[in-house]
Amino acid sequence: MSDLELSAPRAEPVSLPENLTSVQPGGGVCYSLELAWGRWRRCWLRNFRKGYVRRMAESRRGSTDGAPHEILDPRDLKFCRNRVEADWDAADDPFRWREKIPFARWGLAELQIMGWPLLAATVAAGLLPWPYWPIALLPGVLFLFVVSFFRDPSRLIPQQPGQLVSPADGKISEITELEHDEFIGGPAVRIGVFLSIFNVHINRIPSRSRVIELRYKPGLFINALNPESAIKNEALWIGLEEEAPPHRKIIVRQIAGLYARRIVCALRIGEVVERGHQLGMIKLGSRTELIVPAADDLRIDVKLGQRVQAGSTVFAHYESATEPPCPHGDADRARCESDDESRLEGATT
Repeated sequence: MSDLELSAPRAEPVSLPENLTSVQPGGGVCYSLELAWGRWRRCWLRNFRKGYVRRMAESRRGSTDGAPHEILDPRDLKFCRNRVEADWDAADDPFRWREKIPFARWGLAELQIMGWPLLAATVAAGLLPWPYWPIALLPGVLFLFVVSFFRDPSRLIPQQPGQLVSPADGKISEITELEHDEFIGGPAVRIGVFLSIFNVHINRIPSRSRVIELRYKPGLFINALNPESAIKNEALWIGLEEEAPPHRKIIVRQIAGLYARRIVCALRIGEVVERGHQLGMIKLGSRTELIVPAADDLRIDVKLGQRVQAGSTVFAHYESATEPPCPHGDADRARCESDDESRLEGATT
């Protein structure tokens, strides 16, 4: 690796824009209900769980400045994580177990609000005598759809240097060469993924990177198959810089669709996120794009119409990429390999 690559200047993080008021800037009915529940829960905790609130405050690290409400425990970070530095270590987080549930944490409210009534309607209709019990098929199918939509399956994340994994599940709908991208600073390649209502809708980080900038653009909700959707629809733009030299800049765009009107992005400006890390989701069908720098050694590993999986399908790779230098020194390479295994284990969720 050349001295130029090792000394490549790093990008400066850009402040969060004013219109990004939460991790789900588009709001929504379920979002409003969750906020109302949060206000009631915090009132209950302050009055009846004072010892718990004190312990959470003592174990919290980072500032809560910028939060739209009190941060009493990790649940209060769900919709404002991007606006604060506050966090808890895994050992101090009483809700960390929820990460083992095979459903997206950002969709648990929708599962409760829509799932239980549909399940109750299915059971009630199923108890009717013939010929009425087949009515249960409709709410039953809808219940299975809701459960399926918010599923969060495990993924094995590739770890070879220079690889860029898919940011979304779905079908490759576009591979386009761009003459110039302002953020990347030169020619680029855009790869688009269409997510149907039957795909997993959790988005993931393509490569170990630092979050440089987030931009939110309100807009329309045109069908994601329509090329105009990439320009006119509501979208959240994520600017990343790879941690490994030469610190390439890459972009992920979450674009709403005809039914998908709730974009979730829980990233913080300046944080370093691992390849395969869950960055958020788009609820109920959408489009996700990955924009990467064009280069002589860039090889695109997918083709139009191919079905891909977020975090596990390799989108593209740079052939000149080499193993990054060990932060502990060459004499302690075994420790680096142990750190890599730990990152892989953490990303395989």
